[in-house]
Order: sequence, then structure tokens, then C-alpha cells
Amino acid sequence: MHRELFGVFGDREQFDRVRSTDAFDVVCSGPRLTVGLRDDDLGAPGWSAQYSDDKCCCVVWGELYVPESNSDDPVNSAEWLVDQYERRGHGVLRDLNGSYLVVLDHEEVAEAFVATDPVRSRECFYTDDPGTRVFGTDAAAVGQTVPDPTPDRTGVLEYLHLGVILGEKTALEGLHRLPIDSRLELSGYTPLDRFVYQPEPFDYVDELATRLERALRRRSRLPGKKGVLLSAGYDSRIILSQVDQIDHAYTVGSPDAQEVRGAKRLAAQYGAAHTAFPPDERYLRPDDTKIRYSQGIKESLHIHHAGYTDDIGVDTMYHGLLCDTFFRGHFTARETVDVLDKRIPVGGLESDPNPIDTLLEKFGYSQAASLELADRTAFDESPESFVRAAVGDAFDACQSRAGDVQNTLTCCGIANQPSIPFHAQLSDHFITSFLATDRELIDWHLRTPPAHRTTATFLEACEQVDDSILRHRPPDRPHDVALLNEIEGFVRRKTPFLPSFEPPWPNREHLFETHDFDQRLLDDLESAHPLPARHKLRITDLRGWFDPWAETDPTLQRWLQPIQSINP
Repeated sequence: MHRELFGVFGDREQFDRVRSTDAFDVVCSGPRLTVGLRDDDLGAPGWSAQYSDDKCCCVVWGELYVPESNSDDPVNSAEWLVDQYERRGHGVLRDLNGSYLVVLDHEEVAEAFVATDPVRSRECFYTDDPGTRVFGTDAAAVGQTVPDPTPDRTGVLEYLHLGVILGEKTALEGLHRLPIDSRLELSGYTPLDRFVYQPEPFDYVDELATRLERALRRRSRLPGKKGVLLSAGYDSRIILSQVDQIDHAYTVGSPDAQEVRGAKRLAAQYGAAHTAFPPDERYLRPDDTKIRYSQGIKESLHIHHAGYTDDIGVDTMYHGLLCDTFFRGHFTARETVDVLDKRIPVGGLESDPNPIDTLLEKFGYSQAASLELADRTAFDESPESFVRAAVGDAFDACQSRAGDVQNTLTCCGIANQPSIPFHAQLSDHFITSFLATDRELIDWHLRTPPAHRTTATFLEACEQVDDSILRHRPPDRPHDVALLNEIEGFVRRKTPFLPSFEPPWPNREHLFETHDFDQRLLDDLESAHPLPARHKLRITDLRGWFDPWAETDPTLQRWLQPIQSINP
């Protein structure tokens, strides 16, 4: 990886036992830990920073803004953090804003620690297996310090059936990740209370509009030539409308696709150049670098742009990831009506949702595909009972942060968000802004009742910021009323000669067949060829992920072999 944070709870000698200091731009030690940082943009305003003196070592990794920071006199966020910690202690973590990890070791700190942002938008992996606690942002680098690596059967099964490993597990036994909103210490971790739902009445639209403007103003200060990954939908267009220095917009899709045509109109509206990347084999191809960004816990499929990174010519990249989750209630359960073969949402919240059913649907679980996967591998668990128990446990783990089912659903979705590799890959190549993780916007999310975290609220706020933002509507949402969009989509699907709305992403099955990925990726696993493309890509991801641990391959291979070849 181009950027990495890696450390040990120990001195420089203990660091050198597990990692060479030559791999890092900066290595610093405090009284109880040593941490290395590699980042070409270290010290850029709003980005990674480091500070150390004879009393402390502090590293900020990723995107972080502090209250006194401005473009005319940028503040070293690591130095600011040390100064404020000396005055206020752990309370200073509430003022940090962005998508980050912070490492602080100070002689006045009771315990050295690593802290996530409130929503764990950047993972911290750790293991105690080498004999000292090792931590870092690259699961492969941390995992390679495990002396006897063994695949985690539960983690592997969750990955295959759901596309995400839930909770704090990984694909390796002994390799863990820091929970959402917490800090890692020498002998454990401590949950924090920055991400706790406390809904209350206020002007949801006006407050969201105001906070969006402030959040985008902060992020407009990021340096260099700017770009945005642009869809024809709602979430990325608010960025394009407010960050007026954006030079270039990028969309993955065929030039004649509805999504691309819509994105191109948006780019023209706001004066940005536009490039469409055709969905060739680069869109799906899971090469070694792409798989590494999945961290072995989430499928690389979500890194739609990975194959085109070398063709993106900007320094800072913006995206709208998770805006639908934080502002538009993606994980809330909504009332629906059954119309022939489709459930159509009718607007209100489901009064008594089944949380497991809701989360399985939101995670994209396919019972039919999982049954077929079980039939074709040596796993003996019933997929339905397995995934229901796994998702149930993940839901239960989030209840302490939420006061009702709807908020717990959203909290669970955020804590186990499958699409985070999208952000991880971008931020390894560019200075990357993550709008949804702005501290003020997270506060809005936590204080706003689920009934008001809707697309309607978000669009009203966006129109308050820019009254022309809906000049070009998304191609599959031509109406203001969501129900009318669903009805038109249904009619188009059922009416001969009337074109249907196109999906926003390229057709995986078509690309898998066109580029002969069955033979290129799974030529030795013919039993997997009838599976859906998404599940075949998960298998490929896992096999690629375990490649550095050659001795573990027989275990994984045995699980993936056809069951009839093991039990004739």
C-alpha cells in the first residue's frame, strides 16, 4: 500500500522485531509505543500529521480537521491534539472531525492508545500473537506477524454468504479489528460514547443544510487538483455543487448508459470536465492490489474504480459514499406493499420490523445463492440458520448505542458497512474527503429521528443549499415522490417495448462471461462455475487474500472443494 500506519505497544527494538523502519517516512516512539507512518502527503492541510517531543509521540492518519484550522494558517493536527490533551484529557477526542485514526502516547496519559473516528471509517487491525500487541491499518501487514496463521471459519463463512465479516472478526484467527467508536490500549480496548443515538426535535432540514455547507467548506481547503467520483444520483452532486474548484468528474459506465449520460449533464452544469470509464475487465478483475484493499473482511467488488486509478489525474478526490446511510435512512425498515413480484416502499417506517430480515435484505443476502454455495463446498452449516444467527449477534452488539429497533438497524449497518473498501482504495492513492464522516453531520444523524432521515429531508436541505441541484434528475427517479418512481419503474419493466430504467452499475454476470473469468480465476474450482458472479468473486477474493499465508491454503482449499470429492 502507498500509505500505511503500523505500530507496536513497545519500544523501537520491539518494533524492529516485526517490521523494518525503512518502510516508513516517519517512526516515532513514546513511553509505551512505537509507530511508523508512510504517507507522501504527510503534513498537508486536513491530512496526516505527526508530532513528537521528549514527552510524547502523536500521529494522525487520514483526514482530520481541528477547530482552529484554516487555509491561511493551517494547524498541525497532531501537535494540536497533544496540546489539547494536556489540558482536557480524553474529552478532546470529541472535537476531532473527519475520517481518521489517532495514536497518542504521552507521559501524562494513563495508557497509550489508538482511537478510531466515531464510525470506524478507517479500520485498525491488531494482534497479540507475536508476544507484543501489534496494530496497523493494513490487515495483511499486521496479519503477517501472526506466527501460526489459521483461517477463521466463522469469518470465512460470513464473507462468502454476506460479503462482509461482521463485528470485530477477520478472516484470520488471532487477527482482530478495533470496534466502532473505541480506542485500543495495551491490554484491551475501551468503547467511547461519541456515536450514541439521542433523537430530539429541531429543524432537521435547515440544520442539515447549514451543516452540509460548513462541512463542504472545510473540505474545499484540501490541496491540489480536485476530482469527484460522480454518479447521476443524489449524493455526489451536492459535493460537485459546493466545491467550486473541482476540475474533473469520473464515472464508471458505458458512454451511452443512462447513469453516465446523467453524470455528464451534472458535470457540465457545474463546469467540470467528465470522463467515463468503460466497464471492461478492469471493472471486475480482482488483482492482488485490489484484493488487499478489501482487507479480507469485505468484498473488493465495491471498489468500482480500482482498475482505472492510473487514469485519474487529480490530487484530491471527493465521493458521496454513505450519504444515503447517514442522511437518507438506507438501513431503516420502511413500509412496503406487494405489487406482483416487487415490494414497493410507501413512505412511512415499518412499525414492527424484523431486524434480521431487514439487515439480510440490506446486505444483499441471497438465500438461493447461499444454498447453492453450500451444496458446492465442504461447509456443513445450514446457510440460513448461520447467517440469521450471525446477523442477530451483530444487531444485538449495537443495541447499547441506540434506543429503538430502527436506530439499531442503522447503527448495525454503519458498524458493518460493506462498501468501506471503496474509500480505503481511494485514500491510498489520493487525499480523499469523506463528507459523511463530518462530526457535525454525524451529530445531525444521531439527533434526527429515523422518520426524518429520509431522501425527502436530504433533498430539501440540498435545494436550500443550491436551488438548481435537481435541474437534472437521476434517470431512475424522474418524480419528486418516491412511490411514483417505483410505480413507473414497475410499469416500464412490465410493458413490452417500453425501456426499463437501467441499473447504475455494469452487469456483473455479463462481464464475468465476456472476459471468461470462470477459466481465468477459477479454472481449478469447476464446481463454483454455476454460482452467481458475486459469489465467485468472493471466493476469488478469499483465495487471493490467503496467498501470503501459503500454509493456510490447504484449509481454505479443503473448505472450497466440492463436497462429493471429499465424501464420495
